[in-house]
Amino acid sequence: METLTKTQAENYIILHPISWKTFTRMSEELNENSTKRLVYDRGYLQIMSPLMEHENNNWFIARIIFIMAEEWNLNIKSVGSLTLKRDDIQKGIEPDACFYLQNEPEVRKKQNIDLNQGDIPPDLAIEIYITNSSIDKLPIYAALGVGEIWRYNGKFLQFYGLNKETKNYDEIKQSLAFPLLDMTMIPQWLEQRLIIGETATLKQVRQWTREVI
Repeated sequence: METLTKTQAENYIILHPISWKTFTRMSEELNENSTKRLVYDRGYLQIMSPLMEHENNNWFIARIIFIMAEEWNLNIKSVGSLTLKRDDIQKGIEPDACFYLQNEPEVRKKQNIDLNQGDIPPDLAIEIYITNSSIDKLPIYAALGVGEIWRYNGKFLQFYGLNKETKNYDEIKQSLAFPLLDMTMIPQWLEQRLIIGETATLKQVRQWTREVI
């Protein structure tokens, strides 16, 4: 019997049991233009419709990432909310945003990323969670091999780096993708944009990145 759980605060829907085939078909039909985020693990399918606060935080953090990459001369490839999935382990997830940095040369010419075909997973994924997800996403990211996760809950930012020996994430204080970054700055900028506006805050971000060099 299919069970349904819905949390109104973040518009989460949990479905169980759902087959892997159904998940893959849904991810293909919704495609990259959908605002929905899908997560699949062991028969559980989570569908999340992000709130405005969620999407605004996601966009702003992504913009900071692009400014740092530009000012620090780092090649970057954004693949947005690309569906990351592997048939052999039947796990799949759609990040709020994900990026290639260290491995950007490997995927630079690719217009399609498929982990089932041996493509390298993204180096960095962003997860915004204003309301806690019912499915623990970190083990899914770890199984898929994403090197670094940034998690922001509306107040606090945490960095996680994949430990290749344990195949789990360790909380880290320094970003693997952006070692020059002071992680305390991003929450400050997220607060600042609500006071002086996004354009003015992004100018401060750019100035800060130039002064760090």
